Amino acid sequence: MAAGSSRLTRGRRVSLPGIHELLRPATRDQTAHEGRPASGRETHPQKITVYLSAEELLDLERARLTLRARGLSVDRGRVVREAIAALLADLDAGVESSTLARRLRESASPAAGPAPAGTS
Repeated sequence: MAAGSSRLTRGRRVSLPGIHELLRPATRDQTAHEGRPASGRETHPQKITVYLSAEELLDLERARLTLRARGLSVDRGRVVREAIAALLADLDAGVESSTLARRLRESASPAAGPAPAGTS
């Protein structure tokens, strides 16, 4: 590194989705019926951080071990990507009847009580 230059001054450009990708309508096309494919085991250039409760993390690990016991050896990231793909395919098939919308409505209703820590 040259004298006087700093690592922090070197910009790093992040590729973000465009407005059309962010605001695309949920569709009922053929891909919604076939489901969304998860990306699988490959290098992923995008990253998110998700905070889980201890119970949620244990549930995720139990799911991974259950799959492993049935001959499907996958990591937690793959399980999460598959779950996201399945929920988004369900959402594409019909927003109002989707599992995701139903669960979010239930957790937002006053009768449901306060949201669990880390979910809001």
